[in-house]
Amino acid sequence: MDVRKDGARADSKPPRTTQADRRARTRAALLESAARGLSRYGYGNLRLEQVAQDAGYTRGALYHQFTGKQDLALAVTEWVQDTWWQEVGRRVEQERDPLAALLTLARGHAVYCRRDIARVAMALRLEFAGQDDHPVGHAIEEGYRRLVERCTDLVTAARETGALPDGPPPRTLALAFVGAVEGTSIALSGQAPHDESLVAGAAAGALGLPYGTGDHAGPARAPHSQAT
Repeated sequence: MDVRKDGARADSKPPRTTQADRRARTRAALLESAARGLSRYGYGNLRLEQVAQDAGYTRGALYHQFTGKQDLALAVTEWVQDTWWQEVGRRVEQERDPLAALLTLARGHAVYCRRDIARVAMALRLEFAGQDDHPVGHAIEEGYRRLVERCTDLVTAARETGALPDGPPPRTLALAFVGAVEGTSIALSGQAPHDESLVAGAAAGALGLPYGTGDHAGPARAPHSQAT
């Protein structure tokens, strides 16, 4: 009898996946499929049948996970914000220098936007502009507000250290910074590896700094692959 060093039989079968594992895998696949659909077509044109089909599941499987389009879109919004935090936000918070943190955000967002799920927030924010009473519009606007507030704090701190020149109010500058990062990242989609440095350069320009300052934060690491 062939026995492994750890005492396990060589012909032992891998552990069976549990129902919870299968459910989590199905949910992840549906969320990523829906994120791609929302990025490309928006909320109004999103077809649940297509979302399920693209994920490799039936519409029934989708309704087993989500009550409908609104519930799915809210789950996608939360999922995208969570993945952005894991891949970009954590690195920003690790920076002690506020200017480095801003440019790390710009570079990291550019890398994150190489995935076709990254346009969800901007697409939904444009679609639901002025509709804060809609649950999806409210969730998207709340995430955007938190991002702008964090960038405002970083701008303020960078000015206090003398790294940024005086100019427009911190929140106004933060809005310009976020707009430059988001817009340039989308415009340069598919242009890796140049997207990273060019987005950082656009962000530096919005902050009133020379283009070359985009190199201050160093290269961003590519995000890990999401299991679906």
